[in-house]
Amino acid sequence: MDPVELFNEMPFARLLGIELTAAADGHAEGRLHVTDDHTTNPETGVVHGGATFALADSVADAAVVSLAGELVPTVDMRIDYLAPVTTDVYAVADVLRDGGSLAVAEVELFDESETHVATAHGAYKTGGSEADNVWRGSQR
Repeated sequence: MDPVELFNEMPFARLLGIELTAAADGHAEGRLHVTDDHTTNPETGVVHGGATFALADSVADAAVVSLAGELVPTVDMRIDYLAPVTTDVYAVADVLRDGGSLAVAEVELFDESETHVATAHGAYKTGGSEADNVWRGSQR
């Protein structure tokens, strides 16, 4: 499973304009191509925090998937916004711990001028009962 290809074909990522650029060995990188649709107010151009959060979650998840070899659900995520985003934003994620049933990843987000705009930590379910994981099959 190629995480870059998988995430770039994900309908939600395509909807938001999230592009994964790298994912291997517990590390991932990606960017959000900002449009007026991402803003809280097109006059100010400030990106909605939810768009930034989605980028952080997607890139951290990809870092975990690069180790797990399959899609994994987010269990928890915390983000600290450090500066407003008004341009494209990119994220760099690394897995801090890959345990038997849970992985933890750290994400740093920057705008085009290299301003550190947010930092996040996420936890992802990596093990457990296969019957309980809808991400492994086409169960609807």
